Amino acid sequence: MRVLVTGGAGFIGSHLVAALTARGHETVVLDALLPSAHGTSPAAGAELVHADVRDRSAVAGALRGVDAVSHQAAMVGLGTAFADAPDYVGCNDLGTAVLLAAMAEAGVHDLVLAGSMVVYGEGRYDCPRHGWVRPGPRAAADLEAGRFEPRCPKCGADLAPGLVGEDAPADPRSVYATTKLAQEHLAAAWARATGGRSVSLRYHNVYGPGMPRDTPYAGVASFFRSALARGEAPRVFEDGGQRRDFVHVRDVAAAGAVALEALSGREPGALAVFNTGSGEPHTVGEMARALARAHGGPEPVVTGEFRLGDVRHITASSRRLTDELGWRARVGFTDGMTEFAHSGLRTPGSGTRGSGTPGSGTRRDS
Repeated sequence: MRVLVTGGAGFIGSHLVAALTARGHETVVLDALLPSAHGTSPAAGAELVHADVRDRSAVAGALRGVDAVSHQAAMVGLGTAFADAPDYVGCNDLGTAVLLAAMAEAGVHDLVLAGSMVVYGEGRYDCPRHGWVRPGPRAAADLEAGRFEPRCPKCGADLAPGLVGEDAPADPRSVYATTKLAQEHLAAAWARATGGRSVSLRYHNVYGPGMPRDTPYAGVASFFRSALARGEAPRVFEDGGQRRDFVHVRDVAAAGAVALEALSGREPGALAVFNTGSGEPHTVGEMARALARAHGGPEPVVTGEFRLGDVRHITASSRRLTDELGWRARVGFTDGMTEFAHSGLRTPGSGTRGSGTPGSGTRRDS
């Protein structure tokens, strides 16, 4: 199979290219190779189209002879201010629309989209009295007072966080999250209009070798790893009790390869979504401590700081991906963090953005 990987020189994209190549597939990489995300060249053996995914003529050329597309190119993370909103919408949503229009014209019918768990907003919560409830955004006054846990919106009771399934309602709470949900809607509309087959893999907190360092658009694991490389203590926001699912980039790349190979057996005209996580929830504080121990210190510092765009807990079940496609995560938390503590990071040349369109496929949801 010949696969176009947009953003294929970025963090996740480069691992996906390696996984596809190892499985005998031919890859074409479309990437802007922005110095802000790339300290290295694309993987050897991949055909490279050096272009932005919003360049219609370049995308059309890259699609010649292609059987399927993996769309990894995006501007990622929460950004630094709402002023980033036009860039996010332009890169993520316009870029996706340009790609899908070119696929429709070229008669390419198979797509795997790099989705994100941020589309859910807060995760699943259960109240002892009211069962499953959906707390609203946390109030600034509560966060300033150190009250980080959401309460039952009906009775104010303590809530127990649980695992989110793919059928949970979407509730995006940042510009980035909104654009990721819009990408899925665009892919679904494309599939209906063209008879295409589409899958969105809702990545959880992806980490591993080759993450970009020292950029506000990278992931929390990269922040901590970059601090340790500078000899500084990782700074953990809130009380460190935020629950996340840290999934290794090689596992995510394997999921992307399996999903591409399974597209031919999927129902045309529809979008399927799959949570893509390790299945091992851990707190941000646990992750910081594991990384610091493996690196040899210094120990993390819990700051009590917060960001209004963050959610408290978000972990999801990846059982559907296992049941339907046979994928499961292979890299355990301790082994993965130990490797990551000693692996290299990408050193951006300048600026804060990445590949294909600005962004490198790094998941930023601390």
